[in-house]
Amino acid sequence: MNILSGKKVLLGITGGIAAYKTTYLTRLLVKAGVSVKVVMTPSAKDFVTPLTLSTLSKNPVLSTFTNEDDDNDMWNNHVDLGLWADLMIIAPCTANTMSKMVNGTVDNLLLAVYTSAKCPVYFAPAMDLDMYKHPSTTQNFEKLASYGNFMIPAGDGELASGLSGKGRMAEPEEIVSFIEQQLLKEQPLRGKKCLITAGPTHESIDPVRFIGNHSTGKMGMALATDLANRGVLVTLIMGPSSVKTDNVLIERINVISAQEMYEAVHANINNQDYAIFSAAVADYKPAIPAHQKIKKSSETLTLELVKNPDILASVGAMESHPFLVGFALETENEMEHAFAKAKKKNTDLLILNSMNDNGAGFGIDTNKITIIDNQGNAQEFPVKSKTLVAKDIVDEIVKRTS
Repeated sequence: MNILSGKKVLLGITGGIAAYKTTYLTRLLVKAGVSVKVVMTPSAKDFVTPLTLSTLSKNPVLSTFTNEDDDNDMWNNHVDLGLWADLMIIAPCTANTMSKMVNGTVDNLLLAVYTSAKCPVYFAPAMDLDMYKHPSTTQNFEKLASYGNFMIPAGDGELASGLSGKGRMAEPEEIVSFIEQQLLKEQPLRGKKCLITAGPTHESIDPVRFIGNHSTGKMGMALATDLANRGVLVTLIMGPSSVKTDNVLIERINVISAQEMYEAVHANINNQDYAIFSAAVADYKPAIPAHQKIKKSSETLTLELVKNPDILASVGAMESHPFLVGFALETENEMEHAFAKAKKKNTDLLILNSMNDNGAGFGIDTNKITIIDNQGNAQEFPVKSKTLVAKDIVDEIVKRTS
C-alpha cells in the first residue's frame, strides 16, 4: 500500500512554464490513492487550464476567493482548505511566489491558503538559472525551510530560456518520491504490528440477556486508526460495537464474550510488536447460562458468577511478550489502584481513566488519561478528543520503543 494512499493533498500551482507538468503530477497523486484539490494563482491559468486539472483531480479548481461569474456564489474559504489538507505541494514555486511566502504577502487565494495551512508544505522551485543562483533566492530557500517547509530540490537540465543548468522543476515522479521518502522518515512505526482489544464483552445469562457494560469501543478504534495512519498493521479484536472502519491496515476480529476475546488474543499475539488492551472486559460471567429464556417466576433471581480469564495478566505473564499497554478505569483511589494493577499485570504502560473526571468514561467522544510506566512515573493529560488521546498514547509508545 502506498504511503500516500488516503491522504488529502492541496496542489498549489503558480505562474511558470513548468506548470504544464502538474497535469502529470495530479494524475500520479490520484493514481496513488490521494484526494487532490487544486488551487492556482491567476497567472498559472496562462500555462495550464483549470478544466484539465479539474478533470484529472475530480474536484473543482480554485483560483479566486469568489466565483467572478456569480455574485451570489459562496466565497472559497482559505481557512477550511488549509485545515482540510494532510499536506500541501506548491509546484511550480516561482521566485515571485517564494518571496511572498517568505514575507507574508497574501495577494491571492493560493497564498491565503498557504498561510492558513496547518499541514506540512512542500515547495518545488522552478526558475531560470540566474534567478535560481541569485542571493535573494538562496536566502528565501533558507527562510522557507526555517518556517518548517520542505524544499524539493530543482534539477539540472535545459531551461525555458535556452540555458542549461539548475532551476528546472523536479519531475512529477521525483516530487512524489521525495514526499513518500519524507513521510517514511516520519513513520518510525511503519511495518510494525499491533494487537488491540476494544469495546465491551457480553456474558450470556440466557439466550436473551447478558452481563455487559457501557463501553462503545471508540477509544480502541481511535488507537487502531492512529496506528494504521502511521503504517502499523493492526489486529483489532472488538467486542460488540457499532463503531466501524474501512482502513485496509486494520484487520477486525469480532468477538462477544471474554472467553472469545481471550482465545482471539492468544491466537494472534505471536509476532506482534505492541499489544494495547483497551477493552472493557467483564470480570465475571454466569457459571451456567440458561439454554432457554429465564421466566419471571419469583421476586428474586440469584445468579452464580465465576471469574473470566484475565487477558491482560495472561499476556503480561508470557516469557516474551510485546510492548504491553493496559487500561484501568477506576472510580476511587484511582492512582493507588492503577499502580497496583500496572505492577500485577506487568505492563510497560498503563492508561488510567477515572469515572470521576468530567469528559472521561464510556459513550462520549472525549477522554482524560494519566499514563503510568513500569518505573512508577505518572504523566497526566487534560481532557481531549479520543482521537487526540490516541495520538498522545501512540506518541508515548514511539518515545519508549524507538
